[in-house]
Amino acid sequence: MSRPEQLAPPEVFYNDTESYKYTSSTRVQHIQAKMTFRALELLNLQEFPHFILDIGCGSGLSGEILTEEGHIWCGMDISTSMLATGLDREVDGDLFLADMGSGIPFRAGTFDCAISISAIQWLCNADSANVDPRKRLLRFFNTLFASLKRGGKFVAQFYPMNDEQIDSILGAAKVAGFQGGLVIDDAESKKNKKYYLVLSAGSSSNEMNLSGITMDAPEQPQKLSKKSKKNIESRKDYINRKKELMKKRGKVVAKDSKYTARKRKSRF
Repeated sequence: MSRPEQLAPPEVFYNDTESYKYTSSTRVQHIQAKMTFRALELLNLQEFPHFILDIGCGSGLSGEILTEEGHIWCGMDISTSMLATGLDREVDGDLFLADMGSGIPFRAGTFDCAISISAIQWLCNADSANVDPRKRLLRFFNTLFASLKRGGKFVAQFYPMNDEQIDSILGAAKVAGFQGGLVIDDAESKKNKKYYLVLSAGSSSNEMNLSGITMDAPEQPQKLSKKSKKNIESRKDYINRKKELMKKRGKVVAKDSKYTARKRKSRF
C-alpha cells in the first residue's frame, strides 16, 4: 500500500473528499487524540495555559485536544480543504495557510512550544525536480527554532519511511540548534510503533520528558586540510601498493622454494 506522500503533494492529496473522509473517521479521531495526548505528555508542561503552534494541524483534530487541555493554539497547514473543514467544525484555534517547508511564518519568540502530528515526514519527499528535501528540512527547523521562546519545546509524531529519513530529520534539527532526540513507542510492534521527535530550543525551567531519547544523527564530516589530504592514501595507490607487496612476497616464496629444492637435491 502506497504512502500518501508518495501519491501526491499534501495540498493535492488532501482535497475536499479526502479531508472529509479523514476528519469523519472515528478511527482517525481516536488515533489523533491518543498521539496528541502523548505529545503533551512528552512536552511535560507545568503551567497553564501555553500558546502552542500546531504544525500540519489539518482540520483541527489535534487542536481540539489542546483546547480540552486548556491551551491556546494556532494551527498551520498547506491544505486549504483541511483548513476549510476545520473552519466548518468551528475549532477554537486560529488557522493559518502555510507550507512548513517554506519556513514558520511567525516572528521570533512567538510560541511557548509546538507540536506536530503525522506531518513532518512530508518534508522528506521531493514532489518535483526543483524541490530539495534537505533545504526544506533545514529551513523548517531553523525558522521553528526562531519562532519558539528560549527553552521552548517541540514534539512531533511522524511516520518515517526509512532510517535515512530519520537521520535527515535528526541532522537538520541538530544543525538548527535543537537539543533532544527520538522516542520510539512500542518499538517491537510493526503495527503500533510510533516515532516522536522531542526537542528543546535551549535550556528551560521546565524539563522535558526525555526518557529513552537519543540524538544519534551522524556528525557533520570535518573538512581536511591540504596537508592531511596528501597523507591520505587513495584507493588507486592502495591497490598498487598491495600489488607490489604481493609481487615481492611472490619473489621471496619462489626464491625460498628454489633454495629448498637445491638443498633437498644435495642430500642425495
